[in-house]
Amino acid sequence: MAEFDAIERQPFNRILLTGAAGGLGQVLRPRVRPFARQVRLSDISEMAPAEGSFEEVVTCDLADKAGVDRLVEGCDAILHFGGVSTEHAFETILGANICGVFHLYEAARRHGVKRVIFASSNHVIGFYRQSDRLDGLSPPRPDSYYGLSKAFGEDMATFYYDRYGIETVSIRIGSSFPEPQNVRMLDTWLSYDDLVQLVERGLFTEQVGHTIVYGASANRNLWWDNRYAAHLGYAPKDSSEPWRATIEALPPLAADDPVRHYQGGAFVAAGPFEG
Repeated sequence: MAEFDAIERQPFNRILLTGAAGGLGQVLRPRVRPFARQVRLSDISEMAPAEGSFEEVVTCDLADKAGVDRLVEGCDAILHFGGVSTEHAFETILGANICGVFHLYEAARRHGVKRVIFASSNHVIGFYRQSDRLDGLSPPRPDSYYGLSKAFGEDMATFYYDRYGIETVSIRIGSSFPEPQNVRMLDTWLSYDDLVQLVERGLFTEQVGHTIVYGASANRNLWWDNRYAAHLGYAPKDSSEPWRATIEALPPLAADDPVRHYQGGAFVAAGPFEG
C-alpha cells in the first residue's frame, strides 16, 4: 500500500465518464475531478449543466457508432459506466451494452486512448453458488442477458489489449449502494468510497493489461479472491457489518429464493421476456 501511495499521479488531461446520469455515474461525477483537468460527462438521459470549465456534458447514445467516436475524441482515459444496468429483454441490452462497448473500444483504438475502466458486474459469474469461492480466472457463468453483456465487455477488453495494447481494469461490481439492503448484500456490498478507490487504482496503476477485480468492500464473508488483481493495491476500507443485525432481523427468505443460493441473486430467475 505504501509503495502504491507513493506513486506520483499526474492527472489526465481529459477523461470520459459514460453513464454519468446513472446511479453510480452521479456518485462518481464529483469524485473523479481530481483525476483529470477536464471531465467529459455523457449519458442518453438529461443531466444537470456542466459545473465550471472542468466539465463538459455531451448527450450520446452508445448504440450510435459515429456519436461514440465523436464522444471519445480528445479523451485520454474512459470510465465506462454507461448502458442498461439491470436485466431486460436481449433486444434492449443489445444496443447499449453489446454494440455500445464495441463502439467504445473502436473509438478508443481510433483516438489512441490507452486506459479504460469498465464497469463489469458480479452477474458475469452469477450462476455460481454462494458457497463457491472465485478468483479472476474462474470461468464466467452469466446469470442473465445483462450478465452476458458484461462478459462480452470483458472479452472485448482482453481482445483490444492483446491486439491494440489498450489496457482495461474490469470491475466486477457487487452491490454498490449507500448501504446493504438484504442478506445477500452483506457479502456483495461495495461502498461508494471503495468504488472510487477502485477507479483511482485502475486509472493510475501502471501495466494492468486486462485486470479483472471483484468490487466488494471488506465484508465479513467474501465470495471473491482478488489475488490476480493484487498489483492494483486495492484495500477496501468499509464493511457491511454495521448493518448486519438490522438485516438479519428481517423476515427470512423463502427456501427456494435464488437470493439465498446464487451469487447473482434474483437475476438468475429474471425473464423470459416474451411478448
